[in-house]
Amino acid sequence: MFRTPSALFRVLAIAEAITWTLLITALIVRATTGVAIAVTVAGGVHGFVFLAYGATAVLVAKNQRWHPLRAVVAIGSAVIPYATIPAEIWLHRTGALAGDWRLHAGSDPRDERWHDRLMRAMLRRPGLLAALLVVAVVVIFTGLLIVGPPGGKA
Repeated sequence: MFRTPSALFRVLAIAEAITWTLLITALIVRATTGVAIAVTVAGGVHGFVFLAYGATAVLVAKNQRWHPLRAVVAIGSAVIPYATIPAEIWLHRTGALAGDWRLHAGSDPRDERWHDRLMRAMLRRPGLLAALLVVAVVVIFTGLLIVGPPGGKA
């Protein structure tokens, strides 16, 4: 399913936009009915997918060797509702998502950097990489839950 960086990035970009819809809908429900649990649930789902999208954007940016500004735009697009969709379209059209995962070193001298070697090792073990990314997202998500919601109130 995620045989290419493009496929993984597209799925997470769409998921992030869908969770924006859930969150906005929950905010409307809370404003019109007073049912606050909807925001708690939708906010949690959106927060988790937001972090997963960010982790995916970093992984894809590293794999594709994006310029830092391109990576910032991709990651930052998650902050604006639905902006991950036009960001994904732009990245796709400009060829930034083209190609496969870099599983093996090539002739590029950058392939010998320790973080490139680590990334290739993890990409060759997708189950382990996915588990590590999920654990990282869960740890960050849990930390953010402990800190509390934006604005200090639930």
